[in-house]
Amino acid sequence: MHHIDVRIEKDVYDVNNAIAEANARHLKDHRVRAFDLLGAIGSGKTALIERLVPLLVKKGLKAGAIAGDVYGDDDFKRIVALGIPAYNANTGKECHLDAHLVEHAIDHLPLDAIDLLFIENVGNMVCPTDFRLGAEKRVVIVSSTEGDDVVNKHPMMFRDCTIGVINKVDLAPFVGANLNRMETDIHRYNPQMPVFKTNMKTGDGVAALLDAILT
Repeated sequence: MHHIDVRIEKDVYDVNNAIAEANARHLKDHRVRAFDLLGAIGSGKTALIERLVPLLVKKGLKAGAIAGDVYGDDDFKRIVALGIPAYNANTGKECHLDAHLVEHAIDHLPLDAIDLLFIENVGNMVCPTDFRLGAEKRVVIVSSTEGDDVVNKHPMMFRDCTIGVINKVDLAPFVGANLNRMETDIHRYNPQMPVFKTNMKTGDGVAALLDAILT
């Protein structure tokens, strides 16, 4: 029985990865660069999109977004308020987006009017790791309020992502979080990962992060 479970799991990942590769080709055909945003609920994924869109406008770039959530449209409403094309992808019981859901979402977006597509994954630090979506980079966001052991508790998330963000740096002294420990932990699991410390309330650190995303 155990061998059957493992084989089924591998088949699920293989099918997902094939769709993810097709998503990547489809987006590239429309000259859209896609970025997967991962992190826990409240880490700052939607706030990051809210901060990035005006900076992109100044660069003459048009953004779009897919808002992934188990249920509801709270994040979607915040993104729509930015005046960009967006699609609300509810997963139902699943704690992650998968490539098929993103494929469906892409079909509902005006790709020719989008330069950068942000895919905001479901707020979870475990489930999304194994499911590629077709994005060129994966940005993982943690906040000081999650505790400075959050990185150490989720090593696979950091091994599988491209850019790391430590958010809510202004709150670190109030919650007793050691930001240096968080950064050190990230580099233990992914030595090459660039790490950015941000404050979404003020926008500190976001411009440098955008440069890394666009590089």
